Amino acid sequence: LDAQGATKLNRYGNPPKVAPAPTAAGITVRDLQIRLYQFADDSMMGRQVGRLGNKKGTDYIAAEVKRLGLLPAGDNGTYFQVLPYHLRKFTEHSRVTVDGNPLAWNVDVVAIPGQRAPRAIANAEVIFGGTAGDTATQISAAQAAGKFVVLLPAAGARGAGGPQGPQAFGGGRGGAPAAPSRFADAAAVATVDLDALTPAQRKAINEPTVASQAAAGGRGGPPAGGRGGAAPAPVDSLALLKGQLAALQPQPTLRITKAAAARLFALTSFEGVAPGAKGGIVNASLDFVDMPSEFARNVIAVIPGSDPVLKNQYVAIGGHNDHVGFATPVDKDSLKVFNDMRIKWQIANNMAQPTIEVTSKFVVNMDSIRKIHPKARIDSINNGADDDGSGSMAVLEIAEAIQSMKVKPKRSTIFIWHTGEEGGLVGSAFFTRNPTVPIDSVVAQLNIDMIGRGRAEDLPGGGDDFVGVVGSFFDSKDLGETVKAVNAKMAKPLALDYKFDEPIAWANYNNIYGRSDHYNYAQQGVPIAFFFTGLHGDYHQRSDEAEFIDYPHYAKITNYIKELTVEVGNGPRPQLNGTKPAKAKKIG
Repeated sequence: LDAQGATKLNRYGNPPKVAPAPTAAGITVRDLQIRLYQFADDSMMGRQVGRLGNKKGTDYIAAEVKRLGLLPAGDNGTYFQVLPYHLRKFTEHSRVTVDGNPLAWNVDVVAIPGQRAPRAIANAEVIFGGTAGDTATQISAAQAAGKFVVLLPAAGARGAGGPQGPQAFGGGRGGAPAAPSRFADAAAVATVDLDALTPAQRKAINEPTVASQAAAGGRGGPPAGGRGGAAPAPVDSLALLKGQLAALQPQPTLRITKAAAARLFALTSFEGVAPGAKGGIVNASLDFVDMPSEFARNVIAVIPGSDPVLKNQYVAIGGHNDHVGFATPVDKDSLKVFNDMRIKWQIANNMAQPTIEVTSKFVVNMDSIRKIHPKARIDSINNGADDDGSGSMAVLEIAEAIQSMKVKPKRSTIFIWHTGEEGGLVGSAFFTRNPTVPIDSVVAQLNIDMIGRGRAEDLPGGGDDFVGVVGSFFDSKDLGETVKAVNAKMAKPLALDYKFDEPIAWANYNNIYGRSDHYNYAQQGVPIAFFFTGLHGDYHQRSDEAEFIDYPHYAKITNYIKELTVEVGNGPRPQLNGTKPAKAKKIG
């Protein structure tokens, strides 16, 4: 606020914050602001797939489509299609004892969760194995076999962070067998490195914040034989069996305090213990749980069609609900200025990637920034306002607009907010392989990914009417012609730009066609059209914020795509081209 209490607007005419408020049926600048400022807020934690922020973002979308009255089309009558991501941990029921005396769980000892439950620790004798990484002083494999091996951390090892140490000497975190090491046959490996951690940090080792998509376990056994005609290595049946067992029940890896280490050896201090020294008998009950996670979800909702026959066909429209989460904290205002300087240089240099020599000459005037923002706005969250908050909220606005129509399109409209696009298009891949409606009933897929920018300062050819259209003629000339025809009917048509259909030399613009969720639909034979306004200077940066979006431009594109969705819902079914794209050499 200024001295008079009025909200200050930035150079794009946007305020720093917009409060939640009701939205209306029409697609307006105001409604898009209300939605996007919420969806790209810091509270959404960057919406990264596999993290809590993704659940928060999908909760918001599902609550909105439920409020609007759309029908759920996810799993088991819900709006969600949950991807197979899991959180793995040890419960508070876990116990570790030495000579019958317990060590304090998550205080003196923490077990590191992996992909599978570890093998049991039963009547294992304690032995000091030496220092991690110092093979000259470590005990032998024979001495370690069957023992509870205690190790000092390697010199310079980090005390905080995730597990370290045990992985380097046969601990093995995942289901796949660990590389051979002298401690591979130990009953367990415990590293003395907890003292530098706070109680909260100790507990966090066993409290996963990231859900894992990787399937538990793996193929055991040694790698295949060499290439180039060399004879395959002989198979050691015992080694193969041990590798398979290690995959099914990996070796437990733990972290302990110095006080706990002393207790393992019945000493008052662990200082001066020599490698090979024996201690007490350890028994452990490590209660491992593998819980399905809600940190990776597609949101799916349907507006049924008005035609009794055609309502069994679907026009799919989607955006991706995820972004890339957290990064190193920065002053986002100085970062924004730097990014603006970089993209300005790129536009002047045919979008080449600037070298270090070039960027070192960029000078950010902090005095000017502090006049506007006297206090540094430190930010570690990649909010993804444009990528793909803009697409996700456009789809939500289009859903609200179509739901308000007295006569719905003849075909049903299925709205899909895919997760994990940033993680490799995993949400759209999961849906197209596990569709909640028959995939051959989907007549077209309209994908919206980054339509909130596209100014002249963002990329060559940008402007108030610019929108890139990708792939609409590649797979279906019919859909491509519909894309053009609907635009021509608009009161003020957009400037449809097809440049991204062709190979382009710009930095970061390789294979745009294969880089968003429509690609998985195209692979299933579904005609697609992808709408996109370019990779601006704030792409995948902490400065991709709701306050930097071009809302009038964004609203214009969203209204157009709504009209296109309705047209495809009412018109002839787009046909595939066949084996050759029917895209004309030049599209007017």
